[in-house]
Amino acid sequence: MSVEEEYMDVLQSIESTIIRTYREHRNVTDYDVLRAFEVLVDDYSGEKIGRAPRVVRLSETERVLIDSIRTICDWRLGRPNTLVDESGQPIASPRPITVDEVIMCLKRLVKSAKMWDKEGGQRGYLDFIAQYIV
Repeated sequence: MSVEEEYMDVLQSIESTIIRTYREHRNVTDYDVLRAFEVLVDDYSGEKIGRAPRVVRLSETERVLIDSIRTICDWRLGRPNTLVDESGQPIASPRPITVDEVIMCLKRLVKSAKMWDKEGGQRGYLDFIAQYIV
């Protein structure tokens, strides 16, 4: 079974938060998204081996993306979070996944983002996924 088939809900959750951020911050580019994925893969990989997150210089846009994507990933990991619905009520986490599964999903999204960026320019990935997210 492919990553897309097995983890479609996880991938869609992450891409939905990316598009929400993109719609609120129109200066977001594929580069910002790829940078966010890179930092998060490194952070979660470091977490597995007990390494503290690396200190990296980030733009405000990258920081906003990382925070929103990390919130979704932590929610999927079953960690306490501040993910709430429109009425302010906490959203129950679905079946928790592992850090390895989160990393695998982020790496799959990197592959997609690179392909669509190459195909469609600096917002090729964002424009592609925006078509499928209301």
